Amino acid sequence: MDTDTDTDTGSTRVPPAEITGLRGAVAKRLSTRMFGEVVEPLGVMWHHRGVLGFGLRAGRKAAAWSECDEDLKAFAHMAVASFIGCGFCLDLGYFRTRHEGLDETRAREVPRWRESDVFTPLERDVLEYAEAMSRTPPAVTDELSARLLEGLGAPALIELTAWIALANMTARMNVALGIRAQGLAASCGLSPLAERTGTGRAPGTDTPS
Repeated sequence: MDTDTDTDTGSTRVPPAEITGLRGAVAKRLSTRMFGEVVEPLGVMWHHRGVLGFGLRAGRKAAAWSECDEDLKAFAHMAVASFIGCGFCLDLGYFRTRHEGLDETRAREVPRWRESDVFTPLERDVLEYAEAMSRTPPAVTDELSARLLEGLGAPALIELTAWIALANMTARMNVALGIRAQGLAASCGLSPLAERTGTGRAPGTDTPS
């Protein structure tokens, strides 16, 4: 798989800050409650609480959107993470399937969705859309958009597009900062993710193969 799933910590390009104060205690408690530990991005982003707060607020607002199916958004998020190479985002997305009651079996197959036979035609279009939006420049076609518009409707397609854009922002930031996977999915007993093969991001590069 061309996604960095190394769980070694302490190797971020910006060393994590000490999380202090009342707000820090609350943040650490929430992280531990949600993930069983204080996740590494929290320490890195603690250097700039304005950016941290923006990301958290954006995530909370996006989580309240309800026009698009949650499984589709979960698959899209994981497809972005796999394509870009954000091990933390992919690990987190898979972890969330267990805690949000989503389809774990198909989520596990997202990194190799092109070769897998578990996805419906609509799900495959969503996964293709997530990758197409994540390319530089984006490679969304009129034909793909038309199929999604017919299959989802305008409100859901707009929501999906915004969801993928936010996933790109987070994944690219984590990759740039050197934030890696922390074994969240493994910690709750999920089977290892399927390995990505043959398509998408070329290993060690930012250029899709």
